[in-house]
Amino acid sequence: MAFRIVYISAAFAISSFCAIRPVLFQTIENPDAIHICIDLMEEKDDMSPVWAWFGYDEPNYTYMKDGRKLLTDLSRLSPVPVYIRTHNLLTTGDGEAALKWGSTNAYTEDEWGRPVYSWDIVDSVMDSYVSKGMKPFVEIGFMPKALSVKPEPYRHSWQPGDDYNDIYTGWAYPPNDYEKWAELVYQWVKHSVERYGQSEVETWYWELWNEPNIPYWKGAREEFFKLYVYTSDAVKRALPTAVIGGPNITGPAGKEAADFLREFIEHCLGGKNYATGNTGAPLEFIAFHAKGNPRLKDGVVWMDIGMQLRHISSGFEIYPQYNDRNGTMYPAYTAASFARKYELADHFGVNFIGAVTWAFEFENQPWFAGFRDLATNGVNKPALNVFRMFGLMEGKLQMVGSPEWLNVENGEVKIQMVLPRQAVSLIKFTW
Repeated sequence: MAFRIVYISAAFAISSFCAIRPVLFQTIENPDAIHICIDLMEEKDDMSPVWAWFGYDEPNYTYMKDGRKLLTDLSRLSPVPVYIRTHNLLTTGDGEAALKWGSTNAYTEDEWGRPVYSWDIVDSVMDSYVSKGMKPFVEIGFMPKALSVKPEPYRHSWQPGDDYNDIYTGWAYPPNDYEKWAELVYQWVKHSVERYGQSEVETWYWELWNEPNIPYWKGAREEFFKLYVYTSDAVKRALPTAVIGGPNITGPAGKEAADFLREFIEHCLGGKNYATGNTGAPLEFIAFHAKGNPRLKDGVVWMDIGMQLRHISSGFEIYPQYNDRNGTMYPAYTAASFARKYELADHFGVNFIGAVTWAFEFENQPWFAGFRDLATNGVNKPALNVFRMFGLMEGKLQMVGSPEWLNVENGEVKIQMVLPRQAVSLIKFTW
């Protein structure tokens, strides 16, 4: 079975480049210069737009004023359709937007326990994407209140400073009826095909849940595998050509997460299919989440890009698709990390199709609050310019770097970059 893989603030005035075979221009002797070498004969693969994937927690921000504006900006910066992923598309509630919360009320039950489907809010979210030429990366979750084995408490009211574990309420539990859950998924996919057309929905990616190896999933590991089997079967019954995958675990460099990922893949390859009685389940891409570890050390912010890259490396080594925050150094961190992601994908030979940047915008929040976002109150942040830059890049990738170590305040570093070939014509820029 073949899988697809879906997932610093220093200023250096670079005064010269040297190119190996051929030389672009003569290096100027300057004791303070930083020399950048480019081997024009060593080309990498094409720069595929793996960066054109974004995600966020709060679906109800999608169709609000600033949410619509940011979606427009994202769609315009990319030469290919941008994929968008959001939580809470099946969560029960009135559609009120709040931090770490969202709801669509897609599923309720009448007094006799019969399903009642309502797609109005879900459609508002999907319409916002499709109307701008964007593609849904559909996260199937979370558990509707009427289907949860532990429905109370359900709606949380988390605010910054509260215990983060307060968010994990009744929506994080397994269903009390797997058949009803499967029918909900089937009806959703069927409705999507009827509304947007088969050819459109065939370009979407469908996945189950979010980070089931931490408290986003309150059931056992085997219960998640069972839920995936029912979910994937329902998706394929509604649209046999739909693309379904998972499991979106977080932190594959850790043993528990790596074990979860391996067991999930093994179950899909040959485990019990609870829905059909056969073995195995459809798995057309593998997704995991890799996060950094920003922290304050001796008054200095350390982004620790190495932590994120170790998780990516471990995930790629197992097989997977990559998915992905914020601070004053977020733009530089983002640019640097994507260069390394291309290198890791090349090293492991994976079919790397996308890396979701988990950032959007927050409605009615203080200006430039410390959230991981791309815009604040309708004003774009510098991080968005990183993706605008990516949108202008194409062609073969080439390695660029400094041959010598450079002294900086907190140690020694080497400059390393991956650039598309057309960008190599740049002679001087400020980093």
